[in-house]
Amino acid sequence: MSAAGANKKQSISVKLVLMVASAAFGGTLQYGYNLAIMNAPATFIQTFVNETFLERWDIQLEDYQVTLVWSIIVSIFSLGGFAGSLIAGPMTIRFGRKNCLLLNNVFLMTGAVLAVTSRAAKSFEMIIISRVLVGINAGISMNVQPMYFGESAPKHLRGAISMSSAVFTAFGVVLGQVVGLREILGSEQCWQYLLASNAIPGLVQLLTLPWFPESPRYLLIDRGDKEACINALRRLRGCDVQSSELDEILQEQAESKGRRACRPWELFTDRSVRWQLICVMVMSSAMQLCGNDSIYFYASYIFQEAGVADEKIQYITIGTGACELSACILCNLLVELKGRRFMLMGGYILMTVWAVVFTIALLFEHTTSWMPYVSMTCIFTYILSFGLGPAGVTGVLPTEIFNQIARPAACMIAGSMMWLNLLITGMIFPFLVSELREYCFVPFGAVCLLSALFVGFFLPETKGKSLSAITCEFNKLNFKGHEEKCVSPDKALYQLGEVSLSTAL
Repeated sequence: MSAAGANKKQSISVKLVLMVASAAFGGTLQYGYNLAIMNAPATFIQTFVNETFLERWDIQLEDYQVTLVWSIIVSIFSLGGFAGSLIAGPMTIRFGRKNCLLLNNVFLMTGAVLAVTSRAAKSFEMIIISRVLVGINAGISMNVQPMYFGESAPKHLRGAISMSSAVFTAFGVVLGQVVGLREILGSEQCWQYLLASNAIPGLVQLLTLPWFPESPRYLLIDRGDKEACINALRRLRGCDVQSSELDEILQEQAESKGRRACRPWELFTDRSVRWQLICVMVMSSAMQLCGNDSIYFYASYIFQEAGVADEKIQYITIGTGACELSACILCNLLVELKGRRFMLMGGYILMTVWAVVFTIALLFEHTTSWMPYVSMTCIFTYILSFGLGPAGVTGVLPTEIFNQIARPAACMIAGSMMWLNLLITGMIFPFLVSELREYCFVPFGAVCLLSALFVGFFLPETKGKSLSAITCEFNKLNFKGHEEKCVSPDKALYQLGEVSLSTAL
């Protein structure tokens, strides 16, 4: 390879990496970070709620009442995320992918201000509002960022670039666990600063993301600006634009010419995207119903049973987040080699196995001395298996299997399913523990097994394929028995040149 060629590839890599880091640091990182930082100050915030009631109304709350208020503070984050996923689609169409991420920081900064001043104002209601706003921020980021990455990355790196969203989510979990240590911001004196510390990644994004281009596909297909699209591609690739890549975008533009952006409810009646929608809804739901978030709940208990000292558990817990981060990085490296179906099926099959082993370990933990260590191992292996496939690949699917006019609506539906199922899982898990006890992970194992079977039977491979080729694969399901509906991508006819505002509202 010549020196010029080496420099060109390095330039491409640097520009893409910097764009990904800037968008993700203030984007999906916030989801993992805001989940993790709520563990450390739980006791302190519950005490604050009780003291506030006592000072305002001279009422001493019962334990269950304090727990109820705390549950609202924690779960309201999911409702905010659901709201964010609903407004993400219209925002991306109106403002663009990059500008949507920048505007999204308004919710974050407002929530941070409310959180940091809540203690001085003696208002737990401000914490609740803050969590709603932070949830909206996370809901928008989880939808828009994978879309931005998928539309900006070259085809051979599309999966790896899009999956970096999951890597930064896992990194956010680890970062939140570290910042939440008692020696940093997890103390009684600093919990309000811990809740507001999410403003720092948002500030980094506000300072860096404006220097990077908008999504090339959005510029050409939505805005009709061919020159801006070519300029964005040139900046992101670090070299002259390849005609094949531009032709593919022009083909998608031609296919959607004269059509407006789809609304979410219209996808449910469109037969041409029926199985794409089913796949996205099933995979987004399975990602939350598989029990990965719930296993964090069991972590402290299992570590105590294994003989880990209470003051050391917070450090061991960081290892669970580090496991998911390591697995997501490994998945990011393997996804373009092994493909999406392999990573998804492998992850869910491994999770099924570990759910069975975990259930057996819970059954015998009081009769066999070494069983708690098996349970502790299952925690790490379950999280590792989740990170190897479902955590990363699920978010990539809407950007790969839907065209430009359906993609925002598809991401809205996928995000809504994810947040609703996160809320449902959080609500029913305590009842599963109390009713099923040692068998509480059997439903999660069943979800993982059914998900693996669904992927094997219905989800086609998308690695390295153009949208036309992927659509042709799905049309075999959407129009089963009507083979004429499936046109080979090599024979697809399209007209290059004229650009229309296909998805502008």
